[in-house]
Amino acid sequence: MWYVGLDVGKTWHYVVVMNDLGPVSQQQKLPADPLVVRRFFETLEGPARVVLEATSHWMAVYDQVEAVVQEVVLAHPLKVRAMASARIKTDRIDATTLAHRLRADLIPRASIPPRVVRDWRELVRHRAFLVRLQTRVKNRVHILLAKQGLTPPAVSDLFGVAGLAWLQTVALAEPYAALRSRSLAVRAGLRAQLRDVERTIDATVQDTLEARLLQTLPGVGRYLALWILGEIGESARFPDPKPLVSYAGLCPSTYASGQTFRQGRLTKQGSSWLRWALVEAATHVPRSATSHLGRLATRLIARRGVKTARLAVARELCHAVFHVLRKREPYRDPSSPRSASGRS
Repeated sequence: MWYVGLDVGKTWHYVVVMNDLGPVSQQQKLPADPLVVRRFFETLEGPARVVLEATSHWMAVYDQVEAVVQEVVLAHPLKVRAMASARIKTDRIDATTLAHRLRADLIPRASIPPRVVRDWRELVRHRAFLVRLQTRVKNRVHILLAKQGLTPPAVSDLFGVAGLAWLQTVALAEPYAALRSRSLAVRAGLRAQLRDVERTIDATVQDTLEARLLQTLPGVGRYLALWILGEIGESARFPDPKPLVSYAGLCPSTYASGQTFRQGRLTKQGSSWLRWALVEAATHVPRSATSHLGRLATRLIARRGVKTARLAVARELCHAVFHVLRKREPYRDPSSPRSASGRS
């Protein structure tokens, strides 16, 4: 059995190969070309296990290597760094350390989502990217108007029908008039791309039962449903809701030693994307006296403020997400008569 540590970089990878006894048999730099990396592993004689860190470049390497080796292990980058911190750090040392820890079965593993889940993530993150670009373009237009001393009319949205009619006809000196036209053209292009990606998201949600079930949660629409599902991946890897809450970074940090016990701020470890999606959904939960989450939000806003209430609702939503995915059933409000009769 070969144990291979692969330090993945942007332009170069460093690979270290060792056998069961530990001596290094090969070490070399490889260009960051997935096909070159695949050919290297195809030349290894005998079964091989490979470990690489979950950095931003791991997916292309993983997709090429997985088919030609016995196992690919994805190492959790934060935990690996905590275990193997060193004053001298090189690609060779990192790859060697990974190989040694793989041989000793001491790699803290990160989950490898299936290809379809990674595709979902790319879809929703690309939409978020386009929305951010569109917001920057809108802000640019507001800056152009301010530099000309112009105040937009009292409309709900400057980029709505009435606002755009005013914006396209208001007199601006050059070069501001040309910059306005270019900015509006960029916005129109971004809107067209947003419509395209949203159609793809709509079709994906329609074809995915779990995403449709998540839409039954308060505050969760089709976009957030696919976002949450893509970040969680295979829900079966979470035995109960607590690890999922921890993965979302929504649990408080804890210090316990002897007779001392205290809790601090949120850990914010795990998936920042999942945490954002749950908090975003929590902001849209209606404050209703007839719903469990609505009453929770109303009560905590009065006692602790909006921010704390929003995080608490996000944690409750995380629990609800777990049960919806585990039972493969629509969400039922715990305070509803139907839910109460179902528990009796």
